[in-house]
Amino acid sequence: MDYREMPRESLNSNIPQGRGMIKWAPFATMPEQFENVRKMQESQVKISRPELSDDRLEEIDRTLKNALALKRQVRIEYYYDGCRFSVDMKVISVDVWSMMVIGQKNDDEEMAFISFIDILNIFMI
Repeated sequence: MDYREMPRESLNSNIPQGRGMIKWAPFATMPEQFENVRKMQESQVKISRPELSDDRLEEIDRTLKNALALKRQVRIEYYYDGCRFSVDMKVISVDVWSMMVIGQKNDDEEMAFISFIDILNIFMI
């Protein structure tokens, strides 16, 4: 039987309580060390920005223009801060001056702004 489910009166009162959280106190004296370890773990997971060929960039541009003209949904895979993400959205405009794709995410009014240089792949849905 699990001692946690037993009534408190039936437990042996001579069992010592232990040190509780006191045993962990020395580890809490160096929070900077924990922060540095966490940052090192995150940096090991990150990837570098992939380089796309000119052909691939042209294909992405063509698909983007088609989606804009046909008003179709697209799935864009993009790079941000060392990780790959994807978003489904309807392309509203392509701003050549700021080099951004502006779209509306699925099922809500939230806007998405994705830089051209961050786009890795694009699919029409």
